[in-house]
Amino acid sequence: MNVQITSRKFKCRDSLKEFITNELKTLEKYNDEILESEVILHFTHVKDSIKTAEINLTIPGKVFSASEESPEFEKSVTLAVEKIKSQLKKIKSKRLTRVK
Repeated sequence: MNVQITSRKFKCRDSLKEFITNELKTLEKYNDEILESEVILHFTHVKDSIKTAEINLTIPGKVFSASEESPEFEKSVTLAVEKIKSQLKKIKSKRLTRVK
């Protein structure tokens, strides 16, 4: 899986990049056909320190996306990964019901 991390208007720490990569690797057990994932990190409100993480995940024929906001980037990424995980589970269950 190709992981692309974009941070808008700030420099992303290496520890945060590693965290994001590890979180996205957990999605491979739900679908092993993941081609690439794009993560965009930015501040929604600089004064309130609300941080947003957007994830776009590509598999053959589909693109999944999720966006979350929280006071920390790690929490935003984790919540967005959970949303993607539920989308992947839904697609997997649809495929299994068609096969039967």
